[in-house]
Amino acid sequence: MRLLLLTTEPVTAAQVRDILPGDARPQDSEVMVVAPALQADALHFWMSDADDAIAKADRVRRETVHRLAEQGVAASGDTGESDPEQAIEDALQSFPADRIVLFTHPDSKRAYKEDLDAKELEQRFGVPVNHALVS
Repeated sequence: MRLLLLTTEPVTAAQVRDILPGDARPQDSEVMVVAPALQADALHFWMSDADDAIAKADRVRRETVHRLAEQGVAASGDTGESDPEQAIEDALQSFPADRIVLFTHPDSKRAYKEDLDAKELEQRFGVPVNHALVS
């Protein structure tokens, strides 16, 4: 299985396994980690003030790929656009995933444009989507 994992915080193989259907295991999958360069608010998004967001996304990507590799998961990663839907669309161009796995913050900690709807993403991209919250 090819998993496109979009995450806003570093995650582990156990967290990925917990939201996969049935007995699917991340260790049996090829994983592409995408960490979107989320902005704190609309002003930063529209002013393209992206340096801090890119730095955080790069850290999240590196930590997640490292954690997954330590737990036997074949993973690569990239830093994505500040719009998570665009980051998914871009990643699917070079990594045709069988499933999208989302990790986002709860409502009280959400960044701008982080309010993703799994059902809408499934309809848009034609790929099953699983979603979990991270803090």
